[in-house]
Amino acid sequence: MKLVSYTHNKTSQLGIIHDGKIWSLKSLDNSFPDKMRKFLFAGEAMMTKAKKWNEKIVAGKVTTPFLLEQDVMLEAPVPQPTSCRDGYAFRQHVAAARRNRGVEMIKEFDQYPIFYFTNHNAIQGPGQIDCMPDHFEKLDFELEVAIVIGKKGRNIKAADADHYIAGFMIMNDMSARTLQMEEMLLNLGPAKGKDFSTVIGPYFVTPDELEKFKVPAKTNHIGNNYNLNMKCWVNGKVVSEGNVCDMDWTFAEIIERCAYGVDILPGDVIGSGTVGTGCFLELNGTGLLNDKNFKPQWLQDGDVVEMEIDGLGHLSNSIKKVNTDFSLLKAKKI
Repeated sequence: MKLVSYTHNKTSQLGIIHDGKIWSLKSLDNSFPDKMRKFLFAGEAMMTKAKKWNEKIVAGKVTTPFLLEQDVMLEAPVPQPTSCRDGYAFRQHVAAARRNRGVEMIKEFDQYPIFYFTNHNAIQGPGQIDCMPDHFEKLDFELEVAIVIGKKGRNIKAADADHYIAGFMIMNDMSARTLQMEEMLLNLGPAKGKDFSTVIGPYFVTPDELEKFKVPAKTNHIGNNYNLNMKCWVNGKVVSEGNVCDMDWTFAEIIERCAYGVDILPGDVIGSGTVGTGCFLELNGTGLLNDKNFKPQWLQDGDVVEMEIDGLGHLSNSIKKVNTDFSLLKAKKI
């Protein structure tokens, strides 16, 4: 089942999408919530009821009026996550980024998965992303996949953790690299370099939709993995390609660490971290390592960033520079 949060006639709604058509859950059954957060907190019974409606829709047995995807404005599938974490699951990305900086691969990567908290109030979906002037000092995309937690849990073992995943989405973890690198010199962060926009969408895809893509986890790892091609375009040019199955740490293992000693909740969003080649920071570093005349690329005002992952849809955003002279970089004391 694919779910969407969308706006139509100035009203935000929750619906099932199939073959480019959207059925409002409320129109199918008035007992359904009209917001994703309420839907997830209602528990597995609510999800099961929605899946039964989805089966009827796929079978062509629903006569309730629908909307066309092109006639609505898609929002982030989970517009108000209870929290948003981002992992560090792809060894290829980490190793390449460290190689490009002239430092050895950190051995701790293979010992345990890590994550950071980002701003769950800065979640965005398809459409325009407004960025401040400082963000354009090395503005970057990051091609990722994300999960949504579907039920409350604590101290969850990796072997059981996949059962807590309610859905999957594309994630673009936007990054302002100059701000990020400055603050991380103080061994804290990322913060202002990351907190202005995290993009998810366009659909919330339930795990059963991805069963046919399932592959074994990497050696010595636990949990589900999926053979899903990942791709990113900037202004129509392919800049990144990878695969979800290249994740070294599985989402199950990341959940195990996230839930140690704390509750995870329905609506929590957890990103995979960047796939190998999945950002300009890595691509520029590799380019300069191989060619001293390489010209680095960063996102500019007016750029269009598109991401696609097998089974999860196509996510498109345009980048817009806010017209202001307010600058944190210029406000430094020394």
